[in-house]
Amino acid sequence: MIEKNIHNIFLKYPEVIYGFTNIAYSEYVSTYKSALVFAVPYGEQLTIETYSEEKFEKGIQDAKKVSEKILTQLQKMLDEYNVKYYIPPVAQNNEVYLTAPFSFKFAAVNAGLGWIGKNDVVITKQYGPRVRLSVILINKIFVYGNKILKSNCPENCKKCVDVCPHKALHNVQWNINSLRSDIIDYRLCNEKRSIYLKTHGRKNACGLCMVACPFGT
Repeated sequence: MIEKNIHNIFLKYPEVIYGFTNIAYSEYVSTYKSALVFAVPYGEQLTIETYSEEKFEKGIQDAKKVSEKILTQLQKMLDEYNVKYYIPPVAQNNEVYLTAPFSFKFAAVNAGLGWIGKNDVVITKQYGPRVRLSVILINKIFVYGNKILKSNCPENCKKCVDVCPHKALHNVQWNINSLRSDIIDYRLCNEKRSIYLKTHGRKNACGLCMVACPFGT
């Protein structure tokens, strides 16, 4: 019944991709059994030709609003069934290690939503990497998606690598055992994006490696 109600919520958002995964790999496994992961496409699916940082940031914020609406509906439904759940924070909470308490990207891969590109971002077939991921941990077992184990990016495609203004991407093809550091110099990326804080009060959205991706265009 709960899985059907979740499905009915997403019927109202046909553009959104979602799936379930077990979280046996996570420290949260002692409290929750599953993760519901969903990907909301950015408000405007920009290309290199139409890209600007401001428009990209707006697309992110548009997707965030949709994500919040869905999470609110999921919470209400789970509360009605008295099912225990938890919404982990989106952002990293550690500026030293640049990690979040729960990896949305790894959950998305395990739920079968997509793979990790050479830009270190989840790539979906429908929208490429231009999506916002959300996760809710639920103390229930569901029908899980098929885990994706390797990249579907063409070996010779390096559009995201070439467009990075800071040369932070290593042109490495991802697989399920890859480390983040294999793919990206994430400290360099964060350092360059953080310069924006002084003038704009937020990190630079810098989506060039995402809008350059041919998937979803």
